Amino acid sequence: MPNTWGVFEDVFCAGKEETFRLLGDVFAEVASLFPGTYIHVGGDECPTTRWEACPACRERMAAEGLADARQLQGYFIRRIAALPAMSGRRLLGWDEILEGAPPPETIVMSWRGTEGGCAAARAGHDVVMCPADACYFDSYQGPRDGEPEAFPRDVRLEAVYGFDPLPAGLTPEAGARILGAQGNVWTERISTWGHLEYMAFPRACALAEKLWSPAARCNWKGFHQRLRGHLPRLDAHRVQYRRLD
Repeated sequence: MPNTWGVFEDVFCAGKEETFRLLGDVFAEVASLFPGTYIHVGGDECPTTRWEACPACRERMAAEGLADARQLQGYFIRRIAALPAMSGRRLLGWDEILEGAPPPETIVMSWRGTEGGCAAARAGHDVVMCPADACYFDSYQGPRDGEPEAFPRDVRLEAVYGFDPLPAGLTPEAGARILGAQGNVWTERISTWGHLEYMAFPRACALAEKLWSPAARCNWKGFHQRLRGHLPRLDAHRVQYRRLD
């Protein structure tokens, strides 16, 4: 068994009914523990190797008239959405779930750029934008020889502040589907609370201002000045943020 993080080919069998009975029990417990409206089911980076080789999955694809294993993922998501535990809840998933026509009420989180979010909004889905090149705070935020270990991607403070969660080219109707954005801090390479704070701040401050302020009031120079006034508050709370210099 793997003892580290990664993407692995072993996934739930989509051909066996006991899979959905098990997941029904799991989601029933999740629903009892967390009474909120939303339940995130992931759906990203799902290899189809096992499904393509599995007789039960191939039988499922034939019975459901599915052209390939990627459409089987869409079937899987629709089955999850139909579980009794999901009654009254809204399902969220990463933008890969668009490949399988998820239920209309599904919320799509767009991490592979903003294109998936735009496609989802045009298709009538609500969207949370979190593209990796602006919203993944596990990435490097300065020259790598002076930074702690991070994902080998650059997401500097300027890039976060320059992010627009509402891309140009969307109709007003589709634009209204963009609920907002989210900053993500994945912790595969982060082992201490101080390292976590260093990765999150002050990038979280930049994202917060962009999301909670009118666009006309947002400019990099003004933000940088306001941020210098805000840092003493982080100091007072002993937040181990990355220094601006």
